[in-house]
Amino acid sequence: MTTGAVLWEPPADVRQTSRIGDYLAWLERERGLAFADYAALWEWSVTDLSGFWGSIWDYFDVVAHDPPSAVLAGAAMPGATWFPGATLNYAENVLRMPGIGADEPVVMAYSQSRDPVVWTARQLREQVRRVRAGLRARGVGKGDRVAAYAPNIPETYVLMLATASLGAIFSSCAPEFGSRSVIDRWSQIEPTVLVAVDGYRYGDKSVDRRAEVEAITAALPSLDHVITIGYLNGGGDWAELTGDDELAFEPVPFDHPLYVLYSSGTTGLPKPIVHGHGGILLEHLKILALHHDLGPSDRFFWFTTTGWMMWNYLVSGPAVGSAIVLFDGNPGWPSLSALWDLVDEAGITYFGTSAPFLMACRKAGLTPRKRLKGLGSTGAPLPPEGFAWVYESVGRDLQLLSLSGGTDVCTGFVGGSPLLPVRAGVISGRSLGARVEAYDPEGKPVVGELGELVITAPMPSMPVGFWNDADGSRYREAYFDVFPGVWRHGDWITIAADGSCVITGRSDATLNRGGVRLGTSEFYSVVESLPEVADCLVVHLERADDPNGELLLFVVPAEGAEVDDALRAKIARELRGALSPRHVPDAIHGVRAVPRTLSAKKLEVPVKRILTGTPVESAAAKGALANPESLNAFAELARTRLTRPGRD
Repeated sequence: MTTGAVLWEPPADVRQTSRIGDYLAWLERERGLAFADYAALWEWSVTDLSGFWGSIWDYFDVVAHDPPSAVLAGAAMPGATWFPGATLNYAENVLRMPGIGADEPVVMAYSQSRDPVVWTARQLREQVRRVRAGLRARGVGKGDRVAAYAPNIPETYVLMLATASLGAIFSSCAPEFGSRSVIDRWSQIEPTVLVAVDGYRYGDKSVDRRAEVEAITAALPSLDHVITIGYLNGGGDWAELTGDDELAFEPVPFDHPLYVLYSSGTTGLPKPIVHGHGGILLEHLKILALHHDLGPSDRFFWFTTTGWMMWNYLVSGPAVGSAIVLFDGNPGWPSLSALWDLVDEAGITYFGTSAPFLMACRKAGLTPRKRLKGLGSTGAPLPPEGFAWVYESVGRDLQLLSLSGGTDVCTGFVGGSPLLPVRAGVISGRSLGARVEAYDPEGKPVVGELGELVITAPMPSMPVGFWNDADGSRYREAYFDVFPGVWRHGDWITIAADGSCVITGRSDATLNRGGVRLGTSEFYSVVESLPEVADCLVVHLERADDPNGELLLFVVPAEGAEVDDALRAKIARELRGALSPRHVPDAIHGVRAVPRTLSAKKLEVPVKRILTGTPVESAAAKGALANPESLNAFAELARTRLTRPGRD
């Protein structure tokens, strides 16, 4: 499939049938603003920040207790102040559930640990009321921290909304996180309440977590209450977290902390990223409605755990009138068809997943053929072949939205729009209100060239800050040290003149061959398309005496295959022919597994550190990895590496 081939175009009546079309009509009617196309709308949205974000507040009729005195008081980064004087509550705006009747389903939960759970809007509000009262009876109030060691199940969602309704601060870790990883996160924020499951089922395997819960509890002296959900073995005291108070919502300032998310923590302690009530609300209203086109009658699904920001993204769905579909379990059990079967069972209209999942389905030869309005892909760049597979094997009429963003902003700042065509291997455009640009090393914007992904104007969902970072030094160092006053995200991006873009990997995992920067994603697209390859990882090691350095490719062979000279030669041919001679590795090694974070991202940088002499324990925090044992092979290679290219 050729990069850039058009696979979907907006229908002729898109302005009459989409939510962004309705928004455009509202802007013309209420603001006297008319925009000929998406490019003009985007330009206004990142130039007149007060006008745009003020329109989002008004168009979605945000419920506020005190009105703002302005939209943006000072646009400097970091430190922009949004909607000063306003008070509101995220949970109140979510639980309004516009367009959803009191007795219509709003939460539909499917699990490999128990039978499905379906809650109506009325039932969700009642659950939040009960749990809110239970937290309040235990002394939880504004600013306190409530932690959930629990999967993507309704109880976790209710706990988050109940916590937010009190002005308290929520934080979750998925139960596949080991105790050390959890303690590293929560010891920083000192929660007073912990809600934890006793275990879970992952496919046909039972995973007991009671020992981990004991270890976490023992390591957090701040805890006053530990409440258990008998998710695996039954029992627990979750049902006792209740009370008789009326459902109410604590008015909090726009930037009052809502929840704490964490960087992957592959080196050092994970960064505790604090997100605010107002910023998350406005960003999610905008992107879910105007980009994903979600609203009443939609059932919104994204495969995620509670340890990934896509959970926080998914569960804002009711704020735009969309029901949400939760899933907990192994997405590949009993086969890769499991999630596609859920489309029919739950009536999903919007299916969200990761690029690696779509590529795995393609490789397995699946043809699920589903009636979907939209399909979202994130977590890694989706290659052209992945786009083609979606349109050939899932549905010709759906809008495929490939998006990229981060935990840091809890959204996608490049993605798609109902107004933009879908082209193979290309992200359709920059999100409204996100002034994304590509910078060269001198900090100058470039078009049509590879550059550092930067954001040059503030967004409301940029973090309130990092926890326990009183002077803001860690926050500034993370995003603003390279280009002062400009957010540097850490990705390579090429932005075309029409605003479409391609992300080619992390800029801190740069492959630099003779001064030419190469992205990792194009390697993976070619190599992982081979039937003999299950997974792979590429790193580049600099050499003082060689401008080309050393390019190393690590391959996990598919079942029944092996990394022998024939496969090495085939990979080299494919890379040379599809990309260039520069892309041919100096050595190709077989490994049993590629190291990945708990949210399934490949870890090139720790591998590079290990291969250049950093001890494993210093190169990566093992608790942040899904498969920490995978690092051992690289440590062994670092000790015994042979210099003869192409040989193990």
